[in-house]
Amino acid sequence: MTIRSALLGLWRLFARPSVHFSLGFLTLGGFIAGVVFWGGFNTALEATNKEAFCISCHEMRDNPYEELKQTIHFTNRSGVRASCPDCHVPHQWTDKIARKMQASKEVWGKIFGTIDTREKFLDKRRELAEHEWARLKNNNSLECRNCHSADSMDITKQNPRAAKMHETYLFTGENTCIDCHKGIAHRLPDMHGVEPGWSMKTSAK
Repeated sequence: MTIRSALLGLWRLFARPSVHFSLGFLTLGGFIAGVVFWGGFNTALEATNKEAFCISCHEMRDNPYEELKQTIHFTNRSGVRASCPDCHVPHQWTDKIARKMQASKEVWGKIFGTIDTREKFLDKRRELAEHEWARLKNNNSLECRNCHSADSMDITKQNPRAAKMHETYLFTGENTCIDCHKGIAHRLPDMHGVEPGWSMKTSAK
């Protein structure tokens, strides 16, 4: 038997109308298969949306994560810790799926060793940072706003400089969070040539 005839026989088998199973049985079977598929997909999605997954490769564990551990987002007086997905993955399901698809190219980076050494990571720090700055600028700092709402911000409890910056730039819509808080969770790259006036506006290093 040739491969061609085998494939044709298999196609005829799948194309042939069912003579043993009722339409109800096939519908129920399709529904169950759909539930199983969806359950598996959602489980995989949630598993890849945990910090343990994010730092399972040494590139993330030894570089950005070590930097995060030194910031207020990791240890602070409130005891609320922001993990990797909190800042890099939107909470809404549709936005989350889009972000996951966008981030799939990082698999190629892992395969080809794009930042598999500290030296490579440092060399690409500016490029990597600019990608995130642009993404957050385009979505109006969506991940920041999942926790930090301008509507609930009490500027009377902020220091005068921060209150002034928020009134001048954030509340007016002139800027979004990432415009001033580029170095809030990771060390900044060489900032030469970044948006003019950024260093004067920023209230977070």
